[in-house]
Amino acid sequence: MLRVPTIIVEGPPIGIETKRRLVERLTRVVSEEYGIPSITVLIKENAAENVGIDGTLLCDKRRREKKKKE
Repeated sequence: MLRVPTIIVEGPPIGIETKRRLVERLTRVVSEEYGIPSITVLIKENAAENVGIDGTLLCDKRRREKKKKE
């Protein structure tokens, strides 16, 4: 059975036009390298309130960093 390569991109939310470009470019490069036409791209968007770094929500960390700059 032929397995289709899958690319998973996780990151902050982005606009639909950026998603279109990302999917097109990733598909083109991976298709060329694998020599097959079918690639699956999954975009998983993670809001800062859903990401924790070193025990702190990313949204809280960003807020603190912003206050330090003010």
